[in-house]
Formats: sequence, structure tokens, C-alpha cells
Amino acid sequence: MLVEIGDKIISTEIFAKEFVCDLSRCKGACCVKGSGGAPLKDKEVDKLTKNLDKIKPYMSEKGINLVDQDEIYYLDEDDIPATKLIDKKECCFVYFDESNTAKCAIESSYENGDIDFNKPISCHLYPIRIKDFNEFTAINYEAWDICNPACALGQSLKVPVYKFLKEPIIREFGSAFFAELVKIEAELSNEIQKSD
Repeated sequence: MLVEIGDKIISTEIFAKEFVCDLSRCKGACCVKGSGGAPLKDKEVDKLTKNLDKIKPYMSEKGINLVDQDEIYYLDEDDIPATKLIDKKECCFVYFDESNTAKCAIESSYENGDIDFNKPISCHLYPIRIKDFNEFTAINYEAWDICNPACALGQSLKVPVYKFLKEPIIREFGSAFFAELVKIEAELSNEIQKSD
């Protein structure tokens, strides 16, 4: 089922599915597995390129070597910039902590006050995926088996996907948009109760 807010078409799975990242179990697998790097907006490419020296102290040696050879991104099959991958595995901005959990050098740089922007919005919003079309933007939930621990934790805590992602949703679409999502969730739950 789909709902609309302005020019946004939203899958109701973001209300129905429950999700809370469980890094202790998944070890940040979404930053390591998959067929491509993190999609980047043009403004993100600019920010990352300009602030690379502030991010590098958090990066792995392999990641630094990779971005020093060329750009921080490549163009994917849709001609969208995406972060480069180390040995076709982890994102070039990944480093591993003492528990071998994948962490983001961009996010760490932001959290420590070295830069004034967080990791790419495509990463921050995951497992929500956004796709821009000419007339509208599609907002969908992406199921991936590596996130099974997050689904299990979300179910035990009863946290829907969109509420877990409140911060990045507001970052990308604004607080008024998030408030509309809250209203839609209430309307959907009322409809379910009436049909029971």
C-alpha cells in the first residue's frame, strides 16, 4: 500500500515494519556487504571532497590509499555517484573498531566536531531507500537478511521503521514531513482497529 505527502509517495511498510539497528549482532554488515557503494548526492560529493583531510584520520589505511589514487566515488549503473569500495567489499570510509564492527569515518568525524555534516543521507536513512523521479520521490522500505537482528530488536521494542529513523527523515525532509508521517500512522492504526 502507498500513501502520498505532497510529491512524496511512501510505502506503508515504513509504518508496518519494525526496526532498531543492533550493531552488536550485525557488526555493521550494511557498510561491508552488497553490490555497490553508498549512493551520494552531488552536494555530498562536494562536501566529502572538500573535507577529506578532516575525515582521513578516522579512515583505514586501505581506504585512504584508495581515495588518494582517485576520486572518493564512482558512477553506478544509474550514473549516480557512489562511495568507492575496498576490494569490492566495505565502503572506503569504513574502519573497524576493537570488536571488529564496521564504523563510518564520516560519522565519527561529525560526532567529534571535525566536520558539520553527517554520513551520506542514503546511509543515514537505511533501511529506507529514496528514489527521485521527474514528478515525485519514492520512499520505500528495503528488506535485507543481514538486518534480521535489527528487525528482531525492533519487534521486541515495538519501534516502526520511520520512528527509528526520525533524525535522518527530519534531516532530509523536515519536521513538518515527519509530523505528517505520525498522523498517517495514527490513521492507519485506526483503520486496522475498525476492521478487526
